[in-house]
Amino acid sequence: MSTATREPRTTEVRTTRSRWWGRQPIGSLFALPYLVFVLAIFAYPLGFAVWIAFHDYFFTAPGVDVPKPFVGLDNFAAVLTDPQVLEAFRNIGVFLVINVPLTVVLSMVLATALNAGIRWAAAYRIAFYVPYLTASVSLVGVWLLLFSSGGLVNSVLGPLAPDPSWLVNSSLAMPTIALYVTWKQLGFYILLYLAALQSVPRELHESAATDGANAWQRFRNVTVPGVRATTVLVLVLAIITGANLFTEPYLLTNGGGPDGASVTPVLLIYQRGIQQQNPDTAAAIGMLLVIVVGVLSLAANRINRER
Repeated sequence: MSTATREPRTTEVRTTRSRWWGRQPIGSLFALPYLVFVLAIFAYPLGFAVWIAFHDYFFTAPGVDVPKPFVGLDNFAAVLTDPQVLEAFRNIGVFLVINVPLTVVLSMVLATALNAGIRWAAAYRIAFYVPYLTASVSLVGVWLLLFSSGGLVNSVLGPLAPDPSWLVNSSLAMPTIALYVTWKQLGFYILLYLAALQSVPRELHESAATDGANAWQRFRNVTVPGVRATTVLVLVLAIITGANLFTEPYLLTNGGGPDGASVTPVLLIYQRGIQQQNPDTAAAIGMLLVIVVGVLSLAANRINRER
């Protein structure tokens, strides 16, 4: 009787242990440092930011304890009625409209060309990937020389060059930044598509060619459906990366110029939270940005899967 009682208890203990630690507890033990890292670097700051967004919070000297009362949605109301915040979200909308489609289309087309075995394919792969690995500061210096008033681009365009020039023109500053970011990050997305193209059977292309399909028809009916999962990944990554734009407008347009035409939500969070010492409104902007990015990512995922 005691043996029969012990066996169910042993089975229950094993089930509980398996639920928490998995079938291989040693694997969970190795993953524990990364879990601690995620909790300390991502989860705790995110939870603290949510708390700040609902309180009248401000920075104080170490050891000084002052009341930080709960204010409900007041910070969000202030943010949603702030013209500068609304302009920042409009600017990032312009950026995403240009950057995301260009990123998806160019990376897919270029990866398909490289996968087809064109001449000097290895050299092209390196050329596309080098900007992604290069520090943004050095690349920004090159683009400032190219797109300044007396830069190479304006010299080539001559009388067709815009006036004011690209990065000091309120209508062209954000599109120029979008082109720069697309060019810089293209190599990473090309590698993602190259990996996905390896799983598309060549027999499908050969069968389509035998049936008389030309290169465009094979690309549209074989390649595009075959890398659909990667397209969803690229869409989501491009949206998340683009919505968190900070370095490029900060360096290229001296912190969001001209006249706020290239200010982004993340840049505004830095300005409000660090420079202007208003972390509560900065946290509210961050929460709104998380919601917008989440909605856009889910919408892109659903639309692509339905197609």
